[in-house]
Amino acid sequence: MTYHPKSDFMRVMIERGFLADCTDYQGLDEALTKGVVPAYIGFDATAKSLHVGSLIQIMMLRWLQKTGHKPITLMGGGTTKVGDPSFRADERPLLTPAQIDDNIAGIKQVFAKYIRYDDSADGALMLNNAEWLDGLNYLDFLRDVGRHFSVNRMLSFESVKSRLDREQSLSFLEFNYMILQAYDFLELNRRYGCLLQMGGSDQWGNIVNGIDLTRRIADQEIFGLTSPLLTTSDGKKMGKSADGAVWLNAEMRAPYEFWQFWRNTTDADVGRFLKLYTEIDVAECDRLGALSGSEINEAKVTLANAVTTLCHGADAAAAAEATAREVFERGGVGDDLPTLSLSADEIAGGISIVQVIVRSGLAKSGKEAKRLIAENGARLNDTPLTDAGLMLDAAALAEPVKLSAGKKRHALVRLDG
Repeated sequence: MTYHPKSDFMRVMIERGFLADCTDYQGLDEALTKGVVPAYIGFDATAKSLHVGSLIQIMMLRWLQKTGHKPITLMGGGTTKVGDPSFRADERPLLTPAQIDDNIAGIKQVFAKYIRYDDSADGALMLNNAEWLDGLNYLDFLRDVGRHFSVNRMLSFESVKSRLDREQSLSFLEFNYMILQAYDFLELNRRYGCLLQMGGSDQWGNIVNGIDLTRRIADQEIFGLTSPLLTTSDGKKMGKSADGAVWLNAEMRAPYEFWQFWRNTTDADVGRFLKLYTEIDVAECDRLGALSGSEINEAKVTLANAVTTLCHGADAAAAAEATAREVFERGGVGDDLPTLSLSADEIAGGISIVQVIVRSGLAKSGKEAKRLIAENGARLNDTPLTDAGLMLDAAALAEPVKLSAGKKRHALVRLDG
């Protein structure tokens, strides 16, 4: 990337590693220097929270606002009814309108932590594409919008082509998704003067379609910018951990577990993640990322604290760090650990350790819990568990106990009352 940007936003995107591709670097850079640029990213409401995989896009919108421009968070209340087929092997399960509305309410809580919504020139907008998609007349839409799309070209997009090459079914419903997303950009340009769509690099084809459609119908010069699709240095998809998705809402992933996910970053990813997911100065990110030995572990704590502060607040980050130091460095039981509370009735006849491991979230099934014990991966108060038939009763839980799976995952088990 040899282009030297004039605008603060493009400089940040390039320096911090957010930029994978852009439809017109120079044109967008010029527009960003001339005034406030409204820009959007679309988020389909397929769950009640976004996870860490979406955090790179959220940070792009945050930087957009910090450099004086206007973020638009577009909720896919309409497009979620169709489902984005991009790089999926199968069709998404269809959600009801009530489920979609419920998911949107959960996702809105995430954005409010990162972006300022108000009526100022750079105040963010929260929109829902159901506003214009739900009322479309099918025949009018086909005639006015559909005629601008070449099926030959649509079939050539990698997201569609890869599915067809594997001889996996692509429904007509899903095939329409890229037309609807392109139409979103046209509507946002008409209604709000939106000049830029951003997204992951898997959205490149959809973004280009929107730019092409808006040029044809509205004769407007607009832009697209994509971020790299992130994997960790060991090849894992960003946003997933051993025990599932790393959600951004506290009720779906406890702040301590969120903090721990970042603390467990592999050494090779520390510098890159500091640039993408925190606002720490780039030179300091490079310095921290180049550390080794015990020093890189402190850099990981810096990363975990900074990311958790943005998502859950400084108090949650401090509590998570204190708990981690108590658990790991002093072998104690931290106050902030995920907790399983059992009632006296539940343990009246004793409760199996296998059931407790599953209910505490340290294993997904009894089979997995038994394997953990058999492989010496489970510990009770830091003592290895060897008996999968162990039963816990009220006496065993007179004091809270610490349950561990491997070296890095822990939970408290306590008796209510």
